[in-house]
Amino acid sequence: MSDTFVGMIVLEINGTEYEVTSVEPTIKTGRTVVKTMNRTGRPTGSSKGIEEYELRIGVAIPKSGEPDWRALVDAKLTIYPQDGGGLRETYTGCSLMEVGSKYQVEGEATRDLTISALNYYTE
Repeated sequence: MSDTFVGMIVLEINGTEYEVTSVEPTIKTGRTVVKTMNRTGRPTGSSKGIEEYELRIGVAIPKSGEPDWRALVDAKLTIYPQDGGGLRETYTGCSLMEVGSKYQVEGEATRDLTISALNYYTE
């Protein structure tokens, strides 16, 4: 039995790639329950909504040349499958919502970014 694992994760800003240590994508469908007055006293269905994409990303802090994260607009994040199998996942139109830092005794220092994306697709 062969398993396909996620490989490299790349954050690209204006043609420059940055090392990503972790990604936690969240997709919100925007659907809501429709509550109507009926005899059963229960909702009758759900309505369509607008999808939202939110990403929590950990990025290694470079020794020099760290970008101004607060100015992050219209970036692209791509998750590549390992060994060329499977599909790439790409988030485009990424804009920064929150930025934080994490310093650990062992390991590297990272910036924790919360980003919203406009589009998501696989190829």
